[in-house]
Amino acid sequence: MSTHPTPTGFAPLDAAAHTEFWVIRHAESEWNAAGRYQGQTDVHLSQTGREQAARLAGRLTGMDFDAVYSSDLARAYDTAQAVSRTLAGSPEVQVDAGLREIDVGLLAGKVRREIETEFPEYVASLRSDPWYARRPEGESMADLASRAARTFEELRARHAGQRILVVTHGGVVRVAVSLAIGGHEKDVWARLSVANTSITRVALSEGGGTLMCFNDTAHLERIGKPDSRDDLLGESRRWVR
Repeated sequence: MSTHPTPTGFAPLDAAAHTEFWVIRHAESEWNAAGRYQGQTDVHLSQTGREQAARLAGRLTGMDFDAVYSSDLARAYDTAQAVSRTLAGSPEVQVDAGLREIDVGLLAGKVRREIETEFPEYVASLRSDPWYARRPEGESMADLASRAARTFEELRARHAGQRILVVTHGGVVRVAVSLAIGGHEKDVWARLSVANTSITRVALSEGGGTLMCFNDTAHLERIGKPDSRDDLLGESRRWVR
């Protein structure tokens, strides 16, 4: 487990009791690029996604991890495979279905406009209770949080005092952050933006955790140009070069 200076007034982490997770969201998929809901549909990486995975692999080349885990969905597994080949010892990628994205059920393959038209009752329930609203024939955010939390606890107990790499999905990254900072998952869920191939680092123990890094995408800085989605103050604001 890596070490860092402890902030004044805080006790240092007990390395033997913590597991350090490097939690990575998969690279861009073809449906990410098209704006389609994926959930647990097995969608492959886009060309941009393959480039993102290569950039991530280059950044992590030669690093030591005690284990590498991945969701069993192709967009996560293919990202993990690209990275694991460059790590020290080229560790085997172990798949765990508990790391899957939320099951969106009948929403899979649809864009937001179609969902609003075809599933008005679901949209209404989502607006009134986003945490417990279940996707038609799928999961709720609460379901995902419970499943992912169990998986992280199993991995933490299996790898106490070690550093492991986990390649997964945006919803599961949010769960990892919630476990690290404490409180109820629903209080942070909608406030976290998780980019493709971003690195989030958390240290988890039986009694809690620490958020060490969130949504780090330094390896992608020259892949895409900023657009209006990056400007929270409006399209009229210009980027300063």
